[in-house]
Amino acid sequence: MSLLALTGATGFVGSAVLAEALARGHQVKALARRDQAPHEGVSWVRGDLDNTAALANLVNGADAVVHVAGLTNTPDPAAFEAANVTGTANVIAAMIGAGVRRLVFVSSLSARMPVLSAYGASKAKAEAVVEASGLDWTTVRPPGVYGPRDSDYLEMFRTARWGFVPLPPGGASSIIHADDLAHLLVSLAGGHAAATRKQVYEPDDGREGGWSHKELAAAIGRAVGRDRVFAPHLPRAVLEAAATADRMLRGDKAKLTADRVGYMTHPNWVSRSDRRVPPGIWQPRIEGEEGLRATAEWYRRAGWL
Repeated sequence: MSLLALTGATGFVGSAVLAEALARGHQVKALARRDQAPHEGVSWVRGDLDNTAALANLVNGADAVVHVAGLTNTPDPAAFEAANVTGTANVIAAMIGAGVRRLVFVSSLSARMPVLSAYGASKAKAEAVVEASGLDWTTVRPPGVYGPRDSDYLEMFRTARWGFVPLPPGGASSIIHADDLAHLLVSLAGGHAAATRKQVYEPDDGREGGWSHKELAAAIGRAVGRDRVFAPHLPRAVLEAAATADRMLRGDKAKLTADRVGYMTHPNWVSRSDRRVPPGIWQPRIEGEEGLRATAEWYRRAGWL
């Protein structure tokens, strides 16, 4: 058992990491913007990535830090720099001040192509900050993360119920269930530090070559009970117009932004085999079709579908 410090613990991925860490017997200090209900095994630290005092409290006495928190979507691209780059630098400064060495950093596949989006650029910069830190770091670049409580893939599940899944231009991507990702992050934080030190990993669900966009749309259709879905590839210009419309309709809560369009229209977001996690350390346990079906069932039970 060890003490893990966790950022982003109330978010989609972070909540899965918190549950996994507790299930494996770790104590957790977790950063949260708002007061949280007491939870056995968890010490909540009120604050955010700008609060240096809160970060110092968070990492004090920790055996490892899992840095999940970050900004993934915003109508203001400049906000990515403050949240993802400066925020990561603040976590590292707190760790150095407290003498904590082990850092597991959650980046994104988008960091491979920083010219495509402000989000990807911010994650690439954050990776560079981590690599220059002198800490015992491991960086994980997840592909598309799905599972219960996820609101991003939810839109595809909702439209698939009606037999329609609009897609970006042709391409392929990898996916990973949030529980599998959480299992990896806790494994890296709780052990294997020497073997994974200064490595960048791109995990996935184990599907060789990833999923073509149409294959993923069809699998989501099956998950919601549709044997067939109409899944047209939309040109970039149409997606850009849709992003403008989404901003007009939902304002700052828009899901489709111009920045995301830049990322989505790239044809290859498949996790690379040369960045695979060594199988002796971690392997995915949730196959895509199975995970998508279970996710659809959770959405139904929760009233999201």
